[in-house]
Amino acid sequence: MSQPDSAPPPEPRVGDVERLPLFPLGSVLFPGLLLPLHIFEERYQLLVRELIGRLDDVPKRFGVIAIREGREVGPDGIKALYEIGCAADLRAVEPYDDGRFDIVTTGSHRFRLRSLEPGHPYLQADVEWLPEPSGDAPQVLAQAVGRHFMAYRGALAALQGQIDGDETTLPGDPTVLSYLVSAAMVLDIADRQGLLAARDTTRRLRRVLTLLKREESLLQHVPSLPGVEYSRQPYSAN
Repeated sequence: MSQPDSAPPPEPRVGDVERLPLFPLGSVLFPGLLLPLHIFEERYQLLVRELIGRLDDVPKRFGVIAIREGREVGPDGIKALYEIGCAADLRAVEPYDDGRFDIVTTGSHRFRLRSLEPGHPYLQADVEWLPEPSGDAPQVLAQAVGRHFMAYRGALAALQGQIDGDETTLPGDPTVLSYLVSAAMVLDIADRQGLLAARDTTRRLRRVLTLLKREESLLQHVPSLPGVEYSRQPYSAN
């Protein structure tokens, strides 16, 4: 894949309102997580071309926001969106002769949807950039989340007939950990969205810990699980 730029995009300022292209999905993007996408709809092909054509000092960024009601594909498929989304910074692009693209993006900053702007080939909106406060006690919670997450991974792997031999060291930063575990757990979109929208890291870690304990309990009482993949899928329809 070609790299669209070499320098990181400028940081948005908390509280600022900015016009942002939107990419609604049936999933949730978290800050710091990779999101590869296969772009086949004409309106999003246009979006990628416009991003590629931007000057180097202009962010190649769009907003990923989860669909509350409706579906991803089709001009009239989306009926309602969630309020909180995450910016996706374009990192790599692979074009196809027929106009399609494979792209790789990285989740960067959360935003609140202020208003949708009609009259464009793809959705655009005014969004407000949100802060990332730590809260009152993230470090203690992060240690508990780390322990329960490793136990959860082991139980999930065992039910899938696998051996969890991954000795990956979890990140020490509580905010990074909160998003990593949020993305890695097998959760429905409402739970994921609740984690993304948490007011601060401490609240997110508390919610993650509650969900981990719930899922650990469920895993102990089921004989088997369907072949779910608890890492992020490489591609998503658009």
